Amino acid sequence: MNKEKKAGEGSTSPTNPTAAETPAFDATKVMVIFVLGGPGAGKGTQCGRIVEDFGFVHLSAGDLLREEQDREGSQFGALIHEHIRNGTIVPMEVTVKLLENAMRAELDKTHSGAAWENGHGRFLVDGFPRKMDQAIKFDETVCMSSFVLFFDTTEEVMLARLLERGKTSGREDDNVESIKKRFRTFVETSMPVVDKYSAEGKVIKIDSTRPVEVVHADVSKVLKEEFAKRGLPEK
Repeated sequence: MNKEKKAGEGSTSPTNPTAAETPAFDATKVMVIFVLGGPGAGKGTQCGRIVEDFGFVHLSAGDLLREEQDREGSQFGALIHEHIRNGTIVPMEVTVKLLENAMRAELDKTHSGAAWENGHGRFLVDGFPRKMDQAIKFDETVCMSSFVLFFDTTEEVMLARLLERGKTSGREDDNVESIKKRFRTFVETSMPVVDKYSAEGKVIKIDSTRPVEVVHADVSKVLKEEFAKRGLPEK
């Protein structure tokens, strides 16, 4: 059983801050890769491949928020719904706590593979952090991130992909107006996060305009290099 007993454990309220400014998880045991890119950049597709290839757990900040929005009795449901509909960013404390809770739940499970032995684990955190304060809060109170995988493509490509997805996704934010709002929000608030980590030498940029298989090959190569550098098993 992989368990991390930390300050603040036992509280499930998303807005209850960690008791101390010590990260909940030890970054020498728990690897966190932030996966960033505009809406429709292909983050979800590539995360699925990385999970299969390297034994990561994929946590989508957006999916966690949507689940919380739909959870019966959630005090944050209406608030989250309003932000998602408007393409704006949900309050930091809610998102950070939901991620911490999800990570703890996974570390408490039994996973196969050397990457999850003796309290170790690895997470892809997709679509987060979307603002500078989220980045700082997560690194300080949840777990110091290892690096950022940044999927870069054009607004035109993103728009075309999301409109196609919207035909079957059922997501209310897969429409032209919401997509354009989300893209503007990404450029204005999330690119400074990419720039911050880039200045720290912690960004791996991937051109995701290319076909899925080409992007996947690139991602696999850089991840294998990072594991080798850190002396970590591939899976």
